[in-house]
Amino acid sequence: MHILLTGAAGFIGAHTAQRLLARGDTVLGIDNLNGYYDVALKQARLKPLQSQPGFAFEQVDVADREAMAKLFARHRFDAVVHLAAQAGVRYSITNPMAYIDSNLAGFGHILEGCRAHKPRHLVYASSSSVYGGNTKMPFEETDAVDHPVSLYAATKKANELMAHTYSHLYNLPTTGLRFFTVYGPWGRPDMAYFSFTKAVLEGRPIQVFNHGKMKRDFTYIDDIVEGVLRVLDKPATPEVPGGAPYRIFNIGNNDPVPLMDFIGCIENALGQEAVKEFLPMQDGDVPATYASTDALHQWVGFAPSTPLKDGIERFVRWYRDYHRV
Repeated sequence: MHILLTGAAGFIGAHTAQRLLARGDTVLGIDNLNGYYDVALKQARLKPLQSQPGFAFEQVDVADREAMAKLFARHRFDAVVHLAAQAGVRYSITNPMAYIDSNLAGFGHILEGCRAHKPRHLVYASSSSVYGGNTKMPFEETDAVDHPVSLYAATKKANELMAHTYSHLYNLPTTGLRFFTVYGPWGRPDMAYFSFTKAVLEGRPIQVFNHGKMKRDFTYIDDIVEGVLRVLDKPATPEVPGGAPYRIFNIGNNDPVPLMDFIGCIENALGQEAVKEFLPMQDGDVPATYASTDALHQWVGFAPSTPLKDGIERFVRWYRDYHRV
């Protein structure tokens, strides 16, 4: 297939591109290479992709309506994998317009491009953040998600609603994937496992929010990408006769880990104990996430399974090699 992959220089995007190329797809990757975190890391992710014959890259911002319309007009994509977004829960509190532009307007431009040019499937990134303050565990796709606790979460819920509208009106198959705390090599520096590793190696204390009383459903990057590809290859169909070709799936490890155990995995992989600074809960955060993956397994026969210990060890090896520490 010829695939448009947005956010190609991002953590999940670069890994997804590698897998698509490895199986013989051609990929046009786009990214705006913004400065939310170190652009050099984004460029380093792109470098091995750009040497492969099936990959092309254009620096395009999905929030640029004219540029996106021209992009869709120049190419005929068999499918679209939309991973570009302004990420981060806490950053959305201090920089809300970045989320309005990228996650709302940008997603609208993707939907309009698909409406006009009709790829067979649009797969896009949603987030476990949409579950907000829900306390019923595990989180299931049928749960109400009407009470987001961050603007980031609200934009991801809005994406799901927007996609449903286009699926309904234009018979566009769309599938949203609610990612649960993705980690692994080439990850984002603003994520806890990355910043914890950096702090420990530099001899600085780590900040442990909610006094460590948190749980997360950590999901290894290879599991996420496997889920993306399997879903991509099975376009959404209506769940009920006469419904829209629209689906939503969780991708999580189905095994929430206490934050202190998570920190212990990092300490073991590094061979160093962290100095811990215990702090209250941050605005926009939630105490626990826990994914039910039954629906994903029923749809494509897959559920993430990489043990946290193994995934953290692989990340630490990459971190030491990349940063030469």
